[in-house]
Amino acid sequence: MTTTARRAASVGTGVAVGAAVGGAVSMGTATYFAHRIITPEHEKKDDTTVVEVGEGTVTLRATPETTSPGRYGLWLDKGQGHARLGEIVDPPAETAAAEQGRGRGPARDGARHGRPGRRATVTRRVLGVDLGELAPGPARWNKYFYCGTPRSAVGLEHEDVLVPSEIGDLPAWRVPPAAGKDDGDWAILVHGRSAQREECLRALPVLHRQGFTSLVPMYRNDPGAPPSADGRYSLGLSEWRDVDAAMRYALEHGARRLVLLGWSMGGAIVLQALNRSEVASQVHRVVLDAPVIDWGSVLAHQADLHFIPRPIDHLARSLLRSRMSRHLLRISEPVDVAATNWVDRADEVTHRIFIIHSATDETVPYRPSQDLARRRPGLVHTFVWPRARHCQEWNTNPSLWEDLVASFLR
Repeated sequence: MTTTARRAASVGTGVAVGAAVGGAVSMGTATYFAHRIITPEHEKKDDTTVVEVGEGTVTLRATPETTSPGRYGLWLDKGQGHARLGEIVDPPAETAAAEQGRGRGPARDGARHGRPGRRATVTRRVLGVDLGELAPGPARWNKYFYCGTPRSAVGLEHEDVLVPSEIGDLPAWRVPPAAGKDDGDWAILVHGRSAQREECLRALPVLHRQGFTSLVPMYRNDPGAPPSADGRYSLGLSEWRDVDAAMRYALEHGARRLVLLGWSMGGAIVLQALNRSEVASQVHRVVLDAPVIDWGSVLAHQADLHFIPRPIDHLARSLLRSRMSRHLLRISEPVDVAATNWVDRADEVTHRIFIIHSATDETVPYRPSQDLARRRPGLVHTFVWPRARHCQEWNTNPSLWEDLVASFLR
């Protein structure tokens, strides 16, 4: 072999090896990304710090969450304690909102990066301590605001019931309507991905006043609920059966009409149930808060946020829907992301739906919600919330949220 031929062979081998290594890295990244999408994340870490406790106030390390306007909760002592927090008192709420809106997130404050002029802490009102002691130390932000049960959180009597499903009995709260208002209307509330039933507590008072019996079930892979065969989410493509089971439970226990409410992935689950359940004709209206209308747009958004190239995002979707990669991802059935795109499937939407979605949602883009409403005018209505983080519209203005929902349900 000549010197030139040897050099050419060497270069060709190097290119082939480089391509193989690059391909392996891409496959590994895509597998990791796909696996993260479908894996429940129930172990939450502390994400802020209580710096000081004052008379009716608490000072926290400033983050995009702790500087958000509205009312929120705070988990204390590794989840054993809980406090409810109100408005920001220092800096003034207008200043905090302006800094957040300009992208000067408190996570980039001077105390962290050594630059002056950025606030390192935020002080908020303390509305109450439900459990434990509010003291300096690590804590975890709770966007639900409430903790506990309907009785302990919002003062509504409830019954703990079990909803039979294909994977076993699903624990649920059943909350009766206000006295004298039982007309056979039931509301079924569906929480989001890696969330808990407590996410739904915020909606119970307005439903109670409107005369609804509320059913708040767990679904597969929730802590305390039966797991699926693989212990993985399928982005609504299997979880809808648990909502179907809740709908059947309601109908078997006196419901005449059903209303479904879903938050985030709970919205995706509800949309699948409306399309697939044999009892979906009994659903009168639907309320969705920051719903996943199209998982593809969510995955693309998250890929961009984490600097994952689009080809790897597309490869991850291919892995999810391929039967050949089930063992690689440790899933029982393929997950076809395209089947969750309700903008493309808009002609299949037949129920009256009201969507509340923040224009500043950092997790689930609101554009698909608007696109679905444009595709189904007169059937799907949206209210674009001016400023709130993901699923935190109620937190920023509870009375407006409740008025909108009550008006739509009436």
